[in-house]
Amino acid sequence: MILTAGIDVGASSVKIAVLEYGTKNAGSPHRAIYLAGERFHKRDPKLVIRGCFESALRACDLSEDDFAYIASTGEGDLISFRRGHFYGMTTHARGAQFLFPSTRSVLDIGALHARAMRVDERSKVLQYQMTGQCASGSGQFLENIARYLGVGLEEVGPLSMRARRPEIVSGICAVLAETDVINMVSRGVETADILRGIHESIGGRLVRLLRAIKAESPVTITGGLARDTGLMAVLREKLSSEGTPLEIQTHDHSALAGALGAALWAGFRHERLAA
Repeated sequence: MILTAGIDVGASSVKIAVLEYGTKNAGSPHRAIYLAGERFHKRDPKLVIRGCFESALRACDLSEDDFAYIASTGEGDLISFRRGHFYGMTTHARGAQFLFPSTRSVLDIGALHARAMRVDERSKVLQYQMTGQCASGSGQFLENIARYLGVGLEEVGPLSMRARRPEIVSGICAVLAETDVINMVSRGVETADILRGIHESIGGRLVRLLRAIKAESPVTITGGLARDTGLMAVLREKLSSEGTPLEIQTHDHSALAGALGAALWAGFRHERLAA
């Protein structure tokens, strides 16, 4: 067994995974021993990243020298102590298959964009599609709207599922969508109906991404919005109504898939370099 770490730096948070990586010689399975994430909240990202890593070291009673390989993904330039870097698409694909070995497609819904990937049994990305420049289908957009509505992120999903008359927002641009929401509030539209309308808009975009890559089942959701029960419900409903036989699966650690994948690829690269 060797120790590896994966650090995923996103637009609004950092996620860390510490892994006991079972090498080929040891014949042991890989095991995550520490998983955590923290939001930046307008703080210096470099300080937050270092603080999170130090917390991981204390929690696992380790020192930096104990790691065979520390890898980054996302905005890796912010990590001065990394040894290598892996592209986010490959780390999310690998992390998704660690969580669900049967994964054949991955839908990563992050703070600034979403991307769909079709993968093989080795987590190799066969085809992918990403949303465009506009952020109206992202986690950051939904967080901004929730803040404007005075709703906590953990309330968004349950509220959306209580909607009776959803009001669909613009799916073209985040600015236009936010204007739609402001107009809805002024008209007295219920918060649940606004949130459901946003989910309907985002869900439509996500279905189009899956369709574009000819997604295969099961589809593992990664990224922060995997926790949004309202969005997941809309996504399943849209796929069902279109007659698309895709199983959607989420995991308690879906938001940490990128960090997990980076830690797994770190072990793979270490073995290759040591050979």
